[in-house]
Amino acid sequence: MSRHFSYSGDPMLACSCCGVKGMEPAFLELLDHIREEVGPMTVTSGYRCKKHNAAVSSTGENGPHVHGRAIDIKANSEQRYRILAAAMKQGINRFGIANSFIHIDNLGELDGFPEDRIWTY
Repeated sequence: MSRHFSYSGDPMLACSCCGVKGMEPAFLELLDHIREEVGPMTVTSGYRCKKHNAAVSSTGENGPHVHGRAIDIKANSEQRYRILAAAMKQGINRFGIANSFIHIDNLGELDGFPEDRIWTY
């Protein structure tokens, strides 16, 4: 799997309601490269099943986390900047910025999501 991320070491990678381990291996590889540049990161949300995503997100049953190519990472202001910069180098093109975390995903038009977006929570 990934050099830095695992379901045992990062339990929030799996869906917190049903335990499904749905993260895409290629996405975890991108996260490995980001972590090598940024340092340790704390995952606050990884894969979500449709039911869980509908319960916790305004994106309903088809939000980014359902695809296994989205992650929320605990971060302060400095860490958010460093994660954003490292993620852009890896081709990540969608970011959500919150006070306590940053969301990153690499979904796009083929997945039904607009590309090249930054939003706030």
